[in-house]
Order: sequence, then C-alpha cells, then structure tokens
Amino acid sequence: MSTISTALSGMNAASMHIGTSAHNIANAMTPGFRRQQVQQSAEPQGGVRTTITTAERPGDALAEDIVGQMAASVVYRANAQTLRTQRDLAGTLLDVMA
Repeated sequence: MSTISTALSGMNAASMHIGTSAHNIANAMTPGFRRQQVQQSAEPQGGVRTTITTAERPGDALAEDIVGQMAASVVYRANAQTLRTQRDLAGTLLDVMA
C-alpha cells in the first residue's frame, strides 16, 4: 500500500473516531443510550480498517469520549502531515529530474 493510501486510511479512521465521540457526547443524557465504539484492525498491506459497534450496556463514558476526540485529532493531523511531506518529496524529486 502506498504512503498516500496509508495516510488516507489513518485520516478516515481518525474522522470516524471524532464523529463517533461527538455522537456519544451529544447523546450521553438520552435514557437507555448505548455508546458507539470504533474498532480498528491493521490491514495486511498497510493502513487500518475501522468498524463501529454498539456498547452492550447503556451508559456514558464522557471522559473516554473527550480524550478519544483529542487523540483522534492528533492522529488526523499527523496523517495530514504525512501527505504534505509525500507531496513535498514528490515535488523535490521532479525538480531534481528536470
């Protein structure tokens, strides 16, 4: 898998984490609400696969969701930086070959 595909996979996973955490926070006070959880697994060729599951029992975990949002934000930015670095390296390579 290319660097670009791996970084995009990471950005998509981070986006899913952010969205799921936001959903959980917004619905935390809803009676009987069961949190959504993001499950990740590594792809053999690189990157990550994500799926959303629902918690078995009702209840909130606000601290976990808030920390999860912050962590996913950092992961998203790191993968975006990987894409920028890849772009810069490709540009430099083209300049050298020209």
